[in-house]
Amino acid sequence: MNRAFFDLHQVPNAFDGISLSGRTDTWIIETAMTRAGIPVDDNIVNTFKERYFLLLPEEISKPGNNKRIMPGVENLLDILKAMDSIILGLLSGNWEKSGRIKLAHFNLSHLFKFGAFADDSGDRNMLLPFAIQRFVKSYKRKPKVEDVFIIGDTPFDIKCAKPHGVKSVAVGAAHYSVDELAQYSPDHLLSSLEKTDDFMDILES
Repeated sequence: MNRAFFDLHQVPNAFDGISLSGRTDTWIIETAMTRAGIPVDDNIVNTFKERYFLLLPEEISKPGNNKRIMPGVENLLDILKAMDSIILGLLSGNWEKSGRIKLAHFNLSHLFKFGAFADDSGDRNMLLPFAIQRFVKSYKRKPKVEDVFIIGDTPFDIKCAKPHGVKSVAVGAAHYSVDELAQYSPDHLLSSLEKTDDFMDILES
């Protein structure tokens, strides 16, 4: 994102100091543009997105930058994808194209047939209804509220579940600790996804 912004606007390190974790890409780019004195205009944002999408496959393939799949995720996804009673969706702060590029790098994109993204709304709390609409369109039924779980590792994942009455599962394994996430009162709180049985107990309960 820094590289794309510099290419277009000659502003170095435009995103430094902006808290990215759990935010939507739409919020992030609008914040950077405002800070740099650039008008928040759809055409300018779309030009940025095109440049960013072009650079991202190259950048994500470079070593470093702490790119990884968190412990336990692959094993848990293997279990969930094999269960007829579970349907996986992706609720992401990324724009869909960049989110898919990131997931494809780790060979995970194919597991998520539908979802909601920053293209739908810059407000993360508004994303779930888009995901539900796509679920209904694909599966011809509406899920019960109590059967929907939002799983994430930031306070924003917890917050975006609350307006819709669905369950939040917070995982304190990345940028936020268990103690930090506990302050936002998630429905369930795990230290990681490594203990698969603990996660399955949540679903079964």
